[in-house]
Formats: sequence, structure tokens, C-alpha cells
Amino acid sequence: MPREQMRTNTMIQLRPLTAEDAATIENWPKYPAEFDDLDYALRQDGWLAEFQDWPNTWRFSAEQSGELIAFIILATTAVGEAEFRIALRPDKTGQGLGRIITSQTMEKGFGEIDLTRIHLIVRKNNPRAIQLYHRLGFTLRGECHKDVNQKPTHFLIMDLQQDDYLAARAIAKTRR
Repeated sequence: MPREQMRTNTMIQLRPLTAEDAATIENWPKYPAEFDDLDYALRQDGWLAEFQDWPNTWRFSAEQSGELIAFIILATTAVGEAEFRIALRPDKTGQGLGRIITSQTMEKGFGEIDLTRIHLIVRKNNPRAIQLYHRLGFTLRGECHKDVNQKPTHFLIMDLQQDDYLAARAIAKTRR
């Protein structure tokens, strides 16, 4: 890992999401046009409200230098399994922070929470996210279609198994 990346990584902290964080997130600026379809996730009836009362759901805030830059959700879908969702503050996209935060979340999910599988859906028209998830070890498992804000939306289904994550992490440690 390059030294600059290591400094950025240590500056990002995951912590439990608070009610104050949720209020702040709802007031984040809109995403740029390229990500306009994702903006609903940040708003009053978005992901935070959707997953607020789900049992066995972990909601995290990501802070960089004391500043809220993202939120993450791991929502239990079966015993030992959770769905992963992440939303970066609009002005923080494209800076490599998604990779760092996703990696830290996988560490929490597979390490602290002891999940055996983490899965996600990603929009087919979001090649940067798809490439990121592939680089982190997620495997393509299929496709699905859902209505989002009354619009048909096409997604890829991806997952990462705990064994694969731990094996890749062990290999990465030996290369350092």
C-alpha cells in the first residue's frame, strides 16, 4: 500500500451512526449529474430511514479528520449474511475513499461481526463501483431489476465470502 494511501486510510474511522449523523446526511448537497439517480439514498425517506428499524443491522458513519464523509449499512438477510450499502458525501466521490471505507467495512463484517457472506447490488450503469467491487474480491452472481423511484433499474448482484476475503488478506500481508 503506498504511503499516502496508508495515511488516508488511518485518517478514516468507522463508528456507529448517530441521529445527528442522519440529520447531517439528509442535508448533504445533491450528487453530480453522473450520480443523480443515487441521490434518493441520502434523503429523508432514503436508506437510513429504510434500515432504521431492521433487526441485526449495523449502520456506520465514516469520518475523515472529524468530518462525516460517508455512511455504510450492513443489513442481515440470513444467518451469517448481510447486504452491504455505502453512500459517500457527494463532494467526496472519485477520491478513492470508497475503496478504503469498503475495505474497513469488510474487516468489521468478517472480523468483528463474524459474517460468512456479504453481498450487494450495484447499478449496471456504475462501472467505477463495479470495478471497485471486483478489485476487492466480490464475485458477480447474477442480475436483477428493481423499481427505484418508480423507474426500472438494472443491477448486478455480487458477493464476497468470508473464506475468500481472509485468504486474499493473508496473501496481501505476505506481499508487504
